[in-house]
Amino acid sequence: MDETFQKTIDIDEVLRNKMGDKVKWVPRPLVNWLKHIVHQDRVNAFLWESRHLTGTEWLTECVRYLDMTLELVGEDNLPSKDDGKLYTFVSNHPLGGADGVALGSIIGQHYDGNFRYLVNDFLMYLPGLAPLCIPINKTGNQSRDFPAMVDAGFKSDHHMLMFPAGLCSRKIKGEIHDLPWKKTFISKSVQTHRDIVPIHFSGQNSEKFYRIANICKALNLKFNIAMLFLVDEMYKNVHKTFRVAFGKPIPWETFDKSKTPAQWAQFVQDKVYEL
Repeated sequence: MDETFQKTIDIDEVLRNKMGDKVKWVPRPLVNWLKHIVHQDRVNAFLWESRHLTGTEWLTECVRYLDMTLELVGEDNLPSKDDGKLYTFVSNHPLGGADGVALGSIIGQHYDGNFRYLVNDFLMYLPGLAPLCIPINKTGNQSRDFPAMVDAGFKSDHHMLMFPAGLCSRKIKGEIHDLPWKKTFISKSVQTHRDIVPIHFSGQNSEKFYRIANICKALNLKFNIAMLFLVDEMYKNVHKTFRVAFGKPIPWETFDKSKTPAQWAQFVQDKVYEL
């Protein structure tokens, strides 16, 4: 490897940023395990090789790197990039990583890179992705700036791409399904007159992942330990084919006072799973 190679993902630095002085109490074997489970060396090698790319080009390179085959259904439901309107694209989140990359590549190519994600703030450590992101802190209390950041995103001249569940899908009663969707995308889309485009992404993670997620829920852990395994799950999903289905845009005027924003969020989530 090039001797000028620099680590982009550095677990030691992430822990220092998140924990401050308390980091010295974290056992080294645990730190080494974290580096292993997030494939630190493997990911850094890819980030170094793709360091000249950002935005949609970087996302498309990720799809190539993961050898994902994307079968697009209903692509003609994607609005024209020249219609002068802005949209909110919402999808289920079965994989927690590769699905976000793939959808970003598709939407980015269709709209010449003119979109933004609402994402977990850990993803801001990825230089190729960071310019497209409005970060959400999923590891602690929401930042005071979060509402303002979301507001700025929706009032911008960018399309918005969101996973309203916030977390990747869980196994619920034997089926892979998102948790209930947050209502933010409804209220903000109405406020900014954005039609909503529903998207369904196929795929699932390993049984091990769902067991860990269920244990975390049973123990009522505040920190989402399952999230640490998402990179590992991403590598388990290489060389696979995924069906990506696009529904017809739902006019923002649909979301009237006949339902609460939370009920409308459930309505759109149901539409997604019908795809």
